[in-house]
Amino acid sequence: MISSKIGAILLSENLITQEQLEKALEVQKKEGGRLGSILIKLGFVDEKKIAEFLSKQYSVPYVDLSAVHIEPKILNLIPKDLCRKFLVIPFDREGQTIKVAIADPSNVYALEELRFVSGFNVRPFVAVESTIREFLDKQADAEEQVLAEFDNLDIADLQFEESEEEVDLTELKKEVEDAPIVKLVNYILTEAVKRGASDIHVEPYEKDFRIRFRIDGVMHEFIRPPKNIKDALTSRLKILAELDIAERRLPQDGRIKIKISNKAIDMRVSTLPVLYGEKVVLRILDKSNLQLDLEKLGFEPESLKVFLKGIESPYGMVLVTGPTGSGKSTTLYSALSRLNKEDTNIMTAEDPVEYNIFGINQVQMKDEIGLNFAAALRSFLRQDPDIIMVGEIRDYETAEIAIKAALTGHLVLSTLHTNDAPSTVNRLLNMGIEPFLVASSTVVILAQRLARKICKNCAEKIKLPQEALLSVGFRKEELSEFTPYRGKGCDACNNTGYKGRVALYEVMGISDSIKELILRGATATELKEQAVKEGMLTLRRSGLEKVKKGLTSIEEVVRVTFAD
Repeated sequence: MISSKIGAILLSENLITQEQLEKALEVQKKEGGRLGSILIKLGFVDEKKIAEFLSKQYSVPYVDLSAVHIEPKILNLIPKDLCRKFLVIPFDREGQTIKVAIADPSNVYALEELRFVSGFNVRPFVAVESTIREFLDKQADAEEQVLAEFDNLDIADLQFEESEEEVDLTELKKEVEDAPIVKLVNYILTEAVKRGASDIHVEPYEKDFRIRFRIDGVMHEFIRPPKNIKDALTSRLKILAELDIAERRLPQDGRIKIKISNKAIDMRVSTLPVLYGEKVVLRILDKSNLQLDLEKLGFEPESLKVFLKGIESPYGMVLVTGPTGSGKSTTLYSALSRLNKEDTNIMTAEDPVEYNIFGINQVQMKDEIGLNFAAALRSFLRQDPDIIMVGEIRDYETAEIAIKAALTGHLVLSTLHTNDAPSTVNRLLNMGIEPFLVASSTVVILAQRLARKICKNCAEKIKLPQEALLSVGFRKEELSEFTPYRGKGCDACNNTGYKGRVALYEVMGISDSIKELILRGATATELKEQAVKEGMLTLRRSGLEKVKKGLTSIEEVVRVTFAD
């Protein structure tokens, strides 16, 4: 808020009188509010004069919003709730800097929060407060009309599948010709797929309702439909996912199968009761985007060699680790695709089965009837398997069976949630597995993260101080070998500077020396030091190699990896 000192400053500039200031302070004491707004409301000072005065006082340029054309994509760079909270409007962008019109340029907190939330540098311009409010109100009115626009959307190429039967959307349109909710849902699903989103978030709040997409691992607001349609929109999604629309107190899980331009898409649907309705998250599983070629995933040559040696072992355990959404499933599916041959029996226990691959026997876990990872593993051992994939090792029982399978002539692939490859050993030991079992069964451990790729369309070279490069992990002798890049932002990447993602890999082969350390009960730090001596690239180092190749930015590597 504009500081109360503004009254004294306006007084010293002879823009108001002492009497007017006292009257305004009296109103502020009774009714609250900003002193500047009260002075304008009482007619003591012209709001344009206040804006020009603030511009001069804080050395911030003045902008007349009524004379500026603002592109919709610029408006989307800052969430609308923050625009209204701080009375700001983003109106232009230059590279990584957003120009914002703000009523109060002294509000450093507001500018800092805008910078943090948007990920851009923020350059303030003073604008007339009533013009900002009028603009925000018009924007809100436009959103209220959003449903009317869906009648003109071309959605004829989208079809829904219920179970195995395809439903022609043209017939569906005839049955619900006057149902804008149907058109809105179709529009949301279609746009999410077109934009390459991995998840759709439908979020109800007390006074708002918004749809967000996760694109390249980062959330982006897509649209804010009218709040009064949230129940209808949620129910439509639940009907498509064959869920109980009457049950709103418990979480539910389902699936939606759609076809867009003859491309089959699976969507995993999860509903969760929240304070003001039900939040719905749809995970988009687009098989056409599944990259099953290990050579193209982002491995450094030496790391790939170690990993391939591990998965081509006749028996033993291969572990892939990383947080949710780090690409573990893609790596495992790629490994299985490489191993998928006519003479090999591959069994997988998954929760859920994300992609169906011919030649692999995939089993969906159902905890409610007792079919969990441990039970599935026991059954697999009676099915004459060569290779077993377990979706996740979550407990001692699953870990014990997996290790016994690895020691009795089977290749076992699985995942764990750990920060890096060396700490995976400690995780197994903490579960209660004996050190000698871990050392003798495990052949390779891989940790991974996903970093956004710089958009090729708007990539540009940048100069950074040597100190900054050295601080993130580059060696001095490397600095002359490359030039860092960043994405300037363009229509192709929705002005983010990034398009697509690349994996960062840390691959630790279990050598004899590492086995000895495991048997001695070595710490994760000791294991890491030995692995690095033997040539392991850490996640941070893998990221820096991608920076040297111009694939990603230093900011991305710092965002997704820890310093070594």
